[in-house]
Amino acid sequence: MPFTKLVKNSAYYSRYQTKYKRRRQGKTDYYARKRLITQAKNKYNAPKYRLVVRFTNRDIICQIVTSEITGDKVFCAAYSHELRAYGIQHGLTNWAAAYATGLLIARRVLKKLELDEAFTGVEDPQGEYNLTEAAEVDGEDRRPFKCFLDVGLKRTSTGARVFGAMKGASDGGILIPHSENRFPGYDIESKELDAETLRKYIFGGHVAEYMETLADDDEERYKSQFSQYIEDDIEADGLEEMYAEAHKGIREDPWKKDEDAEKEKKSKDYWKEESKKYRKAKDSKEEKMERVKAKIQAVKADM
Repeated sequence: MPFTKLVKNSAYYSRYQTKYKRRRQGKTDYYARKRLITQAKNKYNAPKYRLVVRFTNRDIICQIVTSEITGDKVFCAAYSHELRAYGIQHGLTNWAAAYATGLLIARRVLKKLELDEAFTGVEDPQGEYNLTEAAEVDGEDRRPFKCFLDVGLKRTSTGARVFGAMKGASDGGILIPHSENRFPGYDIESKELDAETLRKYIFGGHVAEYMETLADDDEERYKSQFSQYIEDDIEADGLEEMYAEAHKGIREDPWKKDEDAEKEKKSKDYWKEESKKYRKAKDSKEEKMERVKAKIQAVKADM
């Protein structure tokens, strides 16, 4: 018989190191994380911030996070479902919504740091590549708030939605070191960015084009796929205006609440208070014993 080498022998298994739990679960890329959280020693314990962008089936999560020995700490957060307060009711996971969510977290961070007036960012986005530069605050040059993009395990292909959130945060007035290579509209051969294509994505133009194409070619599918848009009388022509108004509203008040959501929450709390389960706390042991004694005395009195 031919000799076959046993690769995974007892010596192999005695030296085998179990990977970290989140690596085994496929949740954390520790190779990338190490480089995102490691701060230069000459920064003297200054926090290193990163913009964490994550996508679920119905929501976009943007967080400004810093890492400490005790764990990660979230400095500020924004979610795409909060865009309903600014008039964006549908399509909360597309590229335009990612841009708006990035813009929202940028304005919130700067408002929290009282730098929102000094760093206004790009108020009228035209799809051009630019980075936030230093500004003058109280007669002195002030560097912008800086963070790094954390995409997690998301594939960083050209035109990905994570770069929409990054572009929104960058236009919102915070500094995120990046290049133009991964924005929609970038031509790898000419190595140039088509600003018109990028602007179209920012204002939902790609969605509007698809709506018009579907309405002409397959009306049944259009009614099925955009039923919520039709119910709210949102047409392809009005998408750009809707996103422009949302961007304006975010800049005016980045902490605006959705009134309908607040009413729904209050109604749920009301029924929670009125239900028997939450009406009052359980009796203590002493109170139960007193109640039993009172019943025994009542029975004796009737005899």
